[in-house]
Amino acid sequence: MADFNPMRRGLLIGGAAAATGVVLPVMTAFAATTEGVKEMSNKPSIVFAHGIWADGSCFSKVVPTLQAEGHEVICAQYGLDTAKADVETTLRSMGRVKPPIVLVGHSYGGTVITAAGTDDRVAALVYIAALGPDETETSQGQQDKFPRTDVFKYVEVADGRVWMKPEGVSAFAGDLSEQEQRLVWAVHFAPDKDLFNQKIEGTAWRTKPSWCIVAQHDRTVNPELQRFAAKRMNAKVVELASSHVPMLSQPAKVIEVIREAANAVQAKRS
Repeated sequence: MADFNPMRRGLLIGGAAAATGVVLPVMTAFAATTEGVKEMSNKPSIVFAHGIWADGSCFSKVVPTLQAEGHEVICAQYGLDTAKADVETTLRSMGRVKPPIVLVGHSYGGTVITAAGTDDRVAALVYIAALGPDETETSQGQQDKFPRTDVFKYVEVADGRVWMKPEGVSAFAGDLSEQEQRLVWAVHFAPDKDLFNQKIEGTAWRTKPSWCIVAQHDRTVNPELQRFAAKRMNAKVVELASSHVPMLSQPAKVIEVIREAANAVQAKRS
């Protein structure tokens, strides 16, 4: 005969109920975590391309937030020796993150992403105070169509490179603190003197959705050039009251634009 013990039965029922009460929240939390990981894994990667007198560290104020939001991020570090080599380095950097990619270029980096962006892994382009040449233009050719900016009063060609003089930093990054401006000059990297005259193939903005940040107080890349390029691209435009380096002076605003481009890419995949 089976042993019937009401107290034991109550303990078993209570234990089962308690176990169910523990398991359900754990399963719910696991499902939520899995969804969160899935959402993060679906986010586009972000690849940055820097301009002259700079390297990838110029994006240091925007990278951490984008990483925290679940994006894979890498900054191409190229030598500013030839435009072709800079594009090739950017393509290699793109290989270290998963597609689709939002390709972001600052200044001369706009020329780089215009060529590199034709790669199938690139889903969107973001131009920050940037050049955006077409098939017929070089970086210099595009700039020559607009009045010369102040920063070029403060350059010196030496050892085959174009160096920015210390007094030129105010025309490059005038809305940064004095301490930050000194740092910008200390780490600035000089391009080859012929870099801007070199033509590279590919015009990604003709086929890829583009966003442009126009720096209204830019004394390095003429703001009118930026507006002209953005209109020609049929890009979504955001204007900021900044110097040539809004990613350093107004990083939150720059992140908003990159985030918008990334969200548009992600929505298209959904």
